[in-house]
Amino acid sequence: MRQIILYPGEDDYWVVECPSLPGCISQGKTKEEAIANIKLAIREYIVALEEDKLPVPEERFETLLIAV
Repeated sequence: MRQIILYPGEDDYWVVECPSLPGCISQGKTKEEAIANIKLAIREYIVALEEDKLPVPEERFETLLIAV
C-alpha cells in the first residue's frame, strides 16, 4: 500500500504523486483516471527498481489535515 497526494493541476488535469517513491507522479483528466494512472506508475516504478536490484523504499509518510 502507498499513500498518494491528489490535487488539481493548472491544466484542468488532476495531478497525483506518491511521496515515498521520489519522482513517481502521474495525472488524469478525472480523479478516477489519475488514481488509475498512479497505480500503474507505482507498479512500474517498483518493477524497475527490482530489475535494477535496487531497494524499494518503504512507505514512511503520514498525512494530517489541520485547521489554520
